[in-house]
Formats: sequence, C-alpha cells, structure tokens
Amino acid sequence: MRKCGVLCPIFSLPSPYGIGTMGKSAYEFVDLLNKAGQSYWQILPLGQTGYGDSPYQSFSTFAGNPYFIDLDFLREEGLLTLTECEQVEVCENPAYIDYEKMYNSRYKVLRMAFHRFDEKSEKKYDKFVKKNESWLGDYALYMAIKAHFEQKPWTEWDEDIKLRKKKALKHYREELAEEIRFWKFLQYYFFRQWKKLKKYANKKGIEIIGDIPIYVAFDSADTWANPDLFQLDAKGYPIAVAGCPPDVFCETGQLWGNPLYDWPHHKHTGYAWWMERIAHCFKLYDVVRIDHFRGFESYYAIPYGDPTAEFGHWEKGPGYALFERMKEVLGERRVIAEDLGFLTDEVYELVAKTGYPGMKIIEFAFSDYQDNEYLPHNYKKNCIVYTGTHDNETAAGWLTNVSKEDHKFIKEYCDCHSDKKLAKALVRLAMMSASDTAIIPIQDYLGLGNEARINEPSTLGMNWKWRLIPGQFTEETAKEMLELAKISFRY
Repeated sequence: MRKCGVLCPIFSLPSPYGIGTMGKSAYEFVDLLNKAGQSYWQILPLGQTGYGDSPYQSFSTFAGNPYFIDLDFLREEGLLTLTECEQVEVCENPAYIDYEKMYNSRYKVLRMAFHRFDEKSEKKYDKFVKKNESWLGDYALYMAIKAHFEQKPWTEWDEDIKLRKKKALKHYREELAEEIRFWKFLQYYFFRQWKKLKKYANKKGIEIIGDIPIYVAFDSADTWANPDLFQLDAKGYPIAVAGCPPDVFCETGQLWGNPLYDWPHHKHTGYAWWMERIAHCFKLYDVVRIDHFRGFESYYAIPYGDPTAEFGHWEKGPGYALFERMKEVLGERRVIAEDLGFLTDEVYELVAKTGYPGMKIIEFAFSDYQDNEYLPHNYKKNCIVYTGTHDNETAAGWLTNVSKEDHKFIKEYCDCHSDKKLAKALVRLAMMSASDTAIIPIQDYLGLGNEARINEPSTLGMNWKWRLIPGQFTEETAKEMLELAKISFRY
C-alpha cells in the first residue's frame, strides 16, 4: 500500500518556551498530519544532546531529551506555576533555538518541578525505574557525576570513578543520591509524555518513524558504563574513531569522533547490547530508520587524534549476522536502511538480503544528465523517497545552488518551467514516484529556503536550531497535502 509522511523533528515544533516539546503543539501537529492524509511522522533521535546540539551525539542512546518535556503539562500536574515556566529564556527569534539559554534556564525550572515531585505517591515511578534499570541507573549516575566534575567528559574525571572502581561507584551513588534521583525523574516524565503523544498519534492513524544512530557519543553513559563494547585502549581512549572519507561534498571527509565498536566482542555476546538497544527503539517508534547502514557492512576508521578524516581506512563490520540475530530475537520488524553515501556492491547486497527498504533522495538525482539511481523512473517499490533529509538543503534552497545545466535538466524532467513552482514540483515528483513510501520535510511543503535547513554536516553554529513558528503549518497547507496524497494514491 502506498503511503506518505512528513519529516519534522520534535525540537522544530512551535512552543512558548524556546524549543519544541511533547506538548499542545505536538498534538496539534498530529491533528494536521491526519487532516493532510499522512500516515507517518518521521522524527530525529530523541536523545539528550550535548556540545554541538546534535541528536546524533547524545549522552545516552536510551535516555530521552529533557528539553522535550512539556512545562505546561507539568504545570497542569501542579509541579510548576506559570510564573516559573515563564522564567525559561528563549531566543528572540521564535524560528530558532538558543541552546545556551535552554541549558542555563530550562534545568532550573525542571529542578523546581523535581522538588515538588513525591516519588513515593507516584506508584508508576517506581515501576518505571525498575523496568529500565539496565540503563537508567548508569545514565543517572553518569549525569550526576558529570555535574559534580563541572560537565567535564568522563575521561577527565578522577581515575577511580573514570574506571568505575566499585568503591568509587558506591561513594558517588551515596554522595550524589539527590542528583541521581533528579535525572531519573526527568526520564520518567520524558517517557510518560512521549508514550501519551505516540498513543494519540497512533489513534489518529499516524505512525512514528524514529531514528537510531549507528554510533554513540564518546562522552556518554554508554561508553563510560560499557567500555568493553568499544575499541578503547587501557586508559579509556579510542584507538580509532568514526567518520566518512573525503568526497565531492567535503574534501577532508567527515570526522564524527564516535568510538568504534569491538564487533568480535558483540558477536561473542550474541549482540546482546544491540538487541536491547533496538528493542528499546521499537518501544518508542513504529518504524526504525537505522542511520549509516553501510557501516554494518564496513566502516571507516580514523586514527584517534587526527584533525581530519583524510587518513582513515575501511574495516569489516558485522554484516548480515547482526540482522539475522535481530530477526531471531525480535522477529520481523519494520526498518528503513539509510543506505546513502559511498556504497559498494557488498552494501547493496546487505540491504537486499535484509529486505529493508533503502532511501532515495530527489536532490541527488539531477547531476550532469546522468541516468542515476535517484531519478524516480529507476525506483523499485521497496524504497523510501525523500526530497531531502535533515542533512540536505531544503528543496527551495537547493534549487538556488544547482548549476544552470542541472537547473535546466530539473525543469525539463519535472515538466515545470516556473522557478517559483519548481520546489513544489519536486515534492510532487517524489509523491508520484513508484516508491511505496514518500517522506517530505515539512519545510518543503511550506516552500522554505535554507534559512530552514536543519543541519549542514561538518559545520557548527547554526545546526539543529530551526523551528516552525505558530500558525506556519496551516489548515490550508494540510488541505493541499491531502489533495496531493489522494492524487498520488497515498491516501
């Protein structure tokens, strides 16, 4: 069955407190998706962000982002007052997030709610803590210790706790007990609010597509608590780190800096940690998009300490064995393979063997008149088509930067000779393609330029900040989306 959906991160939703949340605007967004004939809402990873604000570099692969906890819902439960909520400092421009202001003011308000929270009278809280203890205890302890050491990465903590000596763990659990409870409280409310929002979306016929990054951050509870899962030396530092080799988009490559997995160790455990991680994702989402899928076939290893990604090399990943184990443990699940980037025959074979749909990007289709795989006439049904992803320019922004020759090719291919209508023609092209599923960034339905771009890889400063402003996604836009969904037989 042909379906369609919209890509929009939680943080990009409107809200009065500086960042999108799981509050009223999220429910209104779901209502508009329902009216627009959509079947999916695709979001970005929900993890708690750190330096650089990237959801692909979170402090825990299991924990949710406390910024997404809706303050008005806490107020309705008597944990905050309106005056306290309004103490949150926000960006002067409502179309962007000021993460520094978020960090400096949001947690102060959340602590006010925590001090009013009576965990003994909240029966579901104790159940939540026990159910998630496999990751929650280490995460909360990690965040508490990180605050104790003035937010320094765990490699700069005192040697005894850095290496998780039993005596040190006991000491900090006792000394920082109140702070540990604070971080557990935040996770309780994050998952409580997310569960309600997802349930509402599902009732409205909207399924959630979530995103699991292939790697975890080096400065994370995951790495600190499970060093045996990664390629680390005796002092806890990476032997090599993740990234991408140089290409036409970046001449020095992309240096992500994530620790690489010790795949032989994972294989020895039956990929137990991965099974827990993926199972956790399927509690949060209906469909899971696995980021950087090609890294499971072979991954790019960059010597730790290198300033660029120029001198890395390829190493073999687990291949199909991981997904075979996943099917044994979790059964058949709906997965999207993010099969973009430098692909080899072996990567194509792995995607085909799993049976997972790969991704097609309209913005990759028009280059030098080549009949490439991203042109819609080459699609098979089992794929997901996007005009662009969170890493790409918006359709309107991209069109202003292509060459004259490519611009002419795009117009002729789309049979659209109006510059003003060409961005919408690309959306229509994706929707009319043979692909079973079309996911369109909300910016492209709104015709926004690169001021609304989510992320430009290998840059810092303006990424992960764009937001919808109240009233920008209208009933009229939803009506236009519904008409397109109907005419393309996706509704």
